[in-house]
Amino acid sequence: MARILVLDDDPDISTIISQLAEDAGHTVHTAGTIAEGLALLAGTAVDLVFLDVRLPDGSGIDALPDIRKAASRPDVIIITGLGDPDGAELAIQNGAWDYIEKTSTLKQIMFSMDRALRFREKGRKPALIAIKRDNFVGESQAIQPVLENISIAASGDAGVLITGETGTGKEVIARTIHDNSARAGKSFVVLDCASLPESLAEGELFGHVKGSFTGANATRTGLVGQADGGTLFLDEVGELPLSIQASFLRVLQEKRYRPVGSTKEYSSDFRLIAATNRDLEQMCAEGLFRSDLYYRIKSCAIQMPPLRNRLEDVPVISRFHLGRLCDKYDVQAKEMSEDFVRAMTNYDWPGNIRELVQTLERTIMRAMDEDVLYPEHLPVDIRAKAVRRSLGGAGEGVAAPVSAASGDFCNDLLAGGVPEFKEYRKQCLGHVERRYLERLLAEARGSIKEACRLSGLSRTRLYVLLKEHNISK
Repeated sequence: MARILVLDDDPDISTIISQLAEDAGHTVHTAGTIAEGLALLAGTAVDLVFLDVRLPDGSGIDALPDIRKAASRPDVIIITGLGDPDGAELAIQNGAWDYIEKTSTLKQIMFSMDRALRFREKGRKPALIAIKRDNFVGESQAIQPVLENISIAASGDAGVLITGETGTGKEVIARTIHDNSARAGKSFVVLDCASLPESLAEGELFGHVKGSFTGANATRTGLVGQADGGTLFLDEVGELPLSIQASFLRVLQEKRYRPVGSTKEYSSDFRLIAATNRDLEQMCAEGLFRSDLYYRIKSCAIQMPPLRNRLEDVPVISRFHLGRLCDKYDVQAKEMSEDFVRAMTNYDWPGNIRELVQTLERTIMRAMDEDVLYPEHLPVDIRAKAVRRSLGGAGEGVAAPVSAASGDFCNDLLAGGVPEFKEYRKQCLGHVERRYLERLLAEARGSIKEACRLSGLSRTRLYVLLKEHNISK
């Protein structure tokens, strides 16, 4: 029998669900706050959590990632008294198994519970293959769904659509899927649709025969033919000319194509992976992208989170690329100081991983002969924005000025003599950060969502700071 946690501050609802679960032979635990629920999950293996959206100490949806990463990896059914379709969609996107209302009948609640437990027992997720990751690093909570989807995509042959902001590493994800698939020994062919002139699109994709147009001095195999047996990666697929989308859809369905100027069709057994930073669904609504092609290429969808939502991965990503860059420039390996790592994680990286790599490259140029990297080696614009963000200056709303108490603390550090500058700065900055966070949580009344809104910090960054300063929510 299963172990179930009912996390709801409404005693009537908690009693009803508990009784239903116990009558079915399950072991039931209850909690009335997120803190109580997380504490119970830390010491008790749970299979399924019924989670209220509105709890005394915060939002259940906000707490979903923490609940899902408990050691027993419980499934979650969101249950609320509010008919909220946006909240339902958000809950599912964040890993909830189902979303039901408190006004649901007992039969509906039981159906959802039984279905979740049945799929869990049989193994709701396919057996995940061990992923070979030569170029893709990161272990944050935000990246776990990506890793799972890579494993699922690599085990099959369906089309994959990777979405995310520019610079998040969508091509790296595509290559990782290819390298872990049965097609790994074949070609990985890349086409950047953003740089594809409409007049050349057909020839580039399908090839051409000699003499088919002016300048066609030789027969040329197109990218579809080159990808036979392997993977065709269409980067920025939203830029694929509308005029070519219909013919490409047919090729995708039939796996047959005709080169420009040819009367003969050829076959190509290719697997399609596409990527975009645009909203293809909106483009379909506006007539800018064919909806039939859109649904064809998104059999498996992977959303790549921006780097600002996975800042805990910044140190490991930095170390990975730092080693490669040092080899590239033939300079000695370099270590990252604690202050350097702090500055890197205090910056929100609007350009994502691409910006981070370029920043490291500029940093190596500034610290060519030095063994250790310090914040002073970072470009001034990056360092300035990181300092501003660390003090909460990136957001609007609550402002926590440096009070006299903060000044007294810094003055006291100088009372016994002048300490080393780096240590002095570290202690002063830590003191200011802690005072800001305490004030922020007080102003937000313990709500992480409200604290993020007031401070401008991402949820991930806020959790990192709270953990760093040992501050309880």
